[in-house]
Amino acid sequence: MGLEDVLSWVEQDSTEAELASQIDFERLPTHVAIIMDGNGRWAAQRGLPRVQGHRAGIDSVRDVVEASARLGVQVLTLYAFSVENWKRPPGEVATLMTLLKRYLRQELRTLLDNNIRFNVVGRSGELAPDVRDELAFATRQTEANTSMQFNIALNYGGRAEIVDAARRAMNAGICPNDLDEERFATFLYTAGQPDPDLLIRTSGEMRVSNFLLWQIAYAEIWVTETLWPDFRCRHLFEALLSYQRRERRYGGINRPVAAG
Repeated sequence: MGLEDVLSWVEQDSTEAELASQIDFERLPTHVAIIMDGNGRWAAQRGLPRVQGHRAGIDSVRDVVEASARLGVQVLTLYAFSVENWKRPPGEVATLMTLLKRYLRQELRTLLDNNIRFNVVGRSGELAPDVRDELAFATRQTEANTSMQFNIALNYGGRAEIVDAARRAMNAGICPNDLDEERFATFLYTAGQPDPDLLIRTSGEMRVSNFLLWQIAYAEIWVTETLWPDFRCRHLFEALLSYQRRERRYGGINRPVAAG
């Protein structure tokens, strides 16, 4: 994974190739998290039903997952379905779940070929049995892969995750006086994973939407007006370059962006 791998994948002499050539592969974010927003607006701008925006967004998922793996990003987390999304019309929710199952079936070979490990974060036990079966199958098939961990946040909420972590800690019999930040993190859905270094949000909205509230405490945030169905590896490269131009201080001063 690295520049040569990326350049072999993108079109020669393209904007993508030029941007990729500027990336410092020694200073990549270890964990990139993305709030995929704008599917509905993308469809509305074209006079299409909202579900068409979700269908179009699958191409963006495919592009970003493979690009991230080729770059050498260690963890990628995509926000696919929140605990609040159940408030949407039943037909739209059903379409989202159907698209999820179709994506997993169609892209499993890509995940395997790119040595990507698939993982679910969220209250997946509350999803329909057929959805849980597809998720479990993809997880089992890729569990031995070692390149990039691909988390998909499903039936996820940041506050719900913190509540669930607190319950796990109590069920484990942890004494409150023995519970610090490091130990609490072992009860999160993302236990054992590095916190996101870079949070990307599409569609121009300036909010984090209850996503990874604990984990993004020190994440750099990059927002683009681009709607999710139009988001491609070029935009990911732009986000990485912006990240690498920043100084991460963690409450201190003059701390450069750390190597991934």
